[in-house]
Amino acid sequence: MRRRQLLLATPALLAARQARADWAPAHAVNLIVPLAPGSTADMLARTMAETWSPRLGQPVTVDNRPAGGGVVATEALKNAAPDGTTLGLVSQGTLVFNHFLYRQQRYDPVADFALVAPFATVTNAMVVSKHSAFHSPADIVAAARARPGTVTFSSGGNGTSHHISMALFAQLTGTELVHVPYRGAPAGITAAMTNEVGVGCYNIPTVLEQVRAGELRALAVTSAGRSEFLPETPSLQELGFSGYELTTWMGLAAPARTPEPILRRMAAETNLALDDAPTWARLVRQGFEPMPRLDPAGFRALLQAELAKWGPIIRAAGANLD
Repeated sequence: MRRRQLLLATPALLAARQARADWAPAHAVNLIVPLAPGSTADMLARTMAETWSPRLGQPVTVDNRPAGGGVVATEALKNAAPDGTTLGLVSQGTLVFNHFLYRQQRYDPVADFALVAPFATVTNAMVVSKHSAFHSPADIVAAARARPGTVTFSSGGNGTSHHISMALFAQLTGTELVHVPYRGAPAGITAAMTNEVGVGCYNIPTVLEQVRAGELRALAVTSAGRSEFLPETPSLQELGFSGYELTTWMGLAAPARTPEPILRRMAAETNLALDDAPTWARLVRQGFEPMPRLDPAGFRALLQAELAKWGPIIRAAGANLD
């Protein structure tokens, strides 16, 4: 019977069983999240925390610190004790975009963190109010060219994927769009929904309900092809905006110098959670898409490739937040 159970066990389950023997948290675990409650990162963090808590035998609390476009949260993670009681949700925005948006660097994305495992990826949707005169991205380009500096777009903060999505769109179309950052995605989405700003480009999980309810109109998605969550909405590439592609990844990290047994345990528990059918079904309902499973070395290689890709794009866009 024991042998049959082992044969039926998944690799993630076997890894988690071994890792449990090496380390278990003695206290509650604090998961720092760089965006506001109700944001995509917050939704993901709360799903993972609820899955981890019974497996770790300790509460996992979600600690939202949305200030500074994720810099405040990520710096707090950098300065935390490397003992497994403080972990952080990191993303393309906090580790890649911010590295090029701020001249005064408060953390090194490679040296200051121990990358544990990726979670999932999300696509953004370019959305406008149901009352908007814009019915396509081309309408936005035409308005911006006719009246430079008058078309506004919201974001959940400087350096977020919402910000970079529209900055990249402006760069590729040679238009001047005015960025209006809000304190968190929910406030920025409300601004787009009420026509306080002309357009927004948000993670699909945070706008899916409003699009389905008809309060927001989705003009395009930022992935290379269509998203399964908005199958009627074309991608920007499909609409002729050649070279446009942006999807956002999120993952788990710890402070640098965190001992290997802690990293192994949390990597194993992360993969086990993502293998759990009810947990993944919940994430899919929220609009998340799968990422390749990566060990810490693979996750670090992904980060370095992303830094090499996005540095020239952000510099060419002339975006900075200092």
